Amino acid sequence: MPEHSSPGFDRGATDVVLIVDDVPDNLAVLHDALDESGYTVLVATDGASALARAAQALPDIVLLDALMPGMDGFEVARRLKADERTASIPIVFMTGLTETEHVVAAFAAGGTDYVTKPIRAREVIARIATHLHSARAQRQARNALDAFGHASLVVRLPDGKLVWQTALARQLLDTRFAGDGKQAPECLLVWLRRETAGLDPDQGVIASSPSVVLDAGQGRVRFTLHEAGGDGQWLLVLREADDAAALEALMLTFKLTNREAEVLYWVVKGKTNRDIGDILGSSPATVKKHLEHVYAKLGVETRNAAATLALGSVRLLGV
Repeated sequence: MPEHSSPGFDRGATDVVLIVDDVPDNLAVLHDALDESGYTVLVATDGASALARAAQALPDIVLLDALMPGMDGFEVARRLKADERTASIPIVFMTGLTETEHVVAAFAAGGTDYVTKPIRAREVIARIATHLHSARAQRQARNALDAFGHASLVVRLPDGKLVWQTALARQLLDTRFAGDGKQAPECLLVWLRRETAGLDPDQGVIASSPSVVLDAGQGRVRFTLHEAGGDGQWLLVLREADDAAALEALMLTFKLTNREAEVLYWVVKGKTNRDIGDILGSSPATVKKHLEHVYAKLGVETRNAAATLALGSVRLLGV
């Protein structure tokens, strides 16, 4: 069997499985069984070629031998997970090692599952189908979030590792926080650890959806905590929290002057007239006069009604 199969396959027609094993007989058995089940099969016989093959073909799942000469499967898995191009690919370890420390090592290296040798092809195919379904659902969810303009990521606590992130989230972290694609910004982790200290990590959607705005480069980014995914994983949605953009949106939406938009902006933030006066360098009486003009343009009579209408009309102000 050739070590490299042709890369000219139709990704839309079949799932692609990369098998990594240094024993030709094992490769032959799995290759034939997977091929008969309708998968496109790629093979590699050592760690270096496995990494190259994965980066080139971006398979849907990797079957990885744990023990190989030179670079073992654990190191291959760690490198696959460290590369953002291959980090989300599920890895199923194939091993004759059933001792607890080896199983733990497989999962610590980024493994999704493991099967023991001698390999039972039907069991492997069943495991593959399960993990491909899960990976496909996660991929579709991430794509949907991006399509609707939601930059989202999952952070694992306590270590702060980025389990996955949408393309929009990666771009925002890279440009605003000079991220490395692996760890959440420390300023976010400080807030997230505090907010999740009393929450159940298996509770699912978080009703209160707490949020925080963090300084980032030349602007600010709002992080909103939406869901607990179990295993210490937390889903957050990001969005730009730029004051200038919010002010412009208020002016355009309600036909406000710049100063009226500034007053309404800080009312939405819960500031008193005295607070707003201190921020804008005006007296509370002047702020009150601006606020009266704002009420008239919005057609409301109270600051709570003005804040509610602004929040409902200008997405940049929301969480």
